[in-house]
Amino acid sequence: MNIHIQSAQTEHRPGLESLLSAYALPVSDLPVALNGFYLALDGEAVVGAAGMEQWNEVGLLRSVAVAESHRNQHIARQLTDAVLAHARQAQVREMYLITNTADRYFEKYGFQRVERSEAPAAIAQTEQFAGLCPSSAVVMKMTLH
Repeated sequence: MNIHIQSAQTEHRPGLESLLSAYALPVSDLPVALNGFYLALDGEAVVGAAGMEQWNEVGLLRSVAVAESHRNQHIARQLTDAVLAHARQAQVREMYLITNTADRYFEKYGFQRVERSEAPAAIAQTEQFAGLCPSSAVVMKMTLH
């Protein structure tokens, strides 16, 4: 396997949507230009994804997924690292995420659980927070330096 990580391009949208849909992750609110999204490609096939949406100094880590066939190869870590590096370059100070299943995984990065009420307005107004993710989902935050 020849996996490489790169910024998402609009021509990758079908593969990205297919991957995210396979794991019941939202696709209806993906940004048009896919700015802030990174992909793991095996040849031309999208086998992993992670993205960030940004509002000034606040970011939302989203859509972290790796195809079952490519798991246990540290692809999710490479993708998350790429997004966090992008966030730091973009002057993001606080990164949030919303998860139903991966809270323990993201604790390893330094994300900490927070109450939904602690999320800033920019995050609370996202489609993911407001409706796409259930109210039982865990909200996590990490301060970037």
